[in-house]
Amino acid sequence: MSIKVRFFASFRERVGMSESAVAAGRALTVADVWAQAAGGKPLPANALAAVNMEYVPFDRVVKDGDEVAFFPPVTGG
Repeated sequence: MSIKVRFFASFRERVGMSESAVAAGRALTVADVWAQAAGGKPLPANALAAVNMEYVPFDRVVKDGDEVAFFPPVTGG
């Protein structure tokens, strides 16, 4: 199973990259994807995640070929 991972805004700086890939032989949740792709850095408490451009909870199971994106909350003014 191959998952494309993208990091946006401050999370890109936090993990030191904008994109990564995760290969797994078992089912992974969004939180598992963060753990593997972020090199052991803790998941920020205010993080948001999307799978295939749709907001999801961190316990969502991902499928082969999914794109998982992590980003901080968006604020506007």
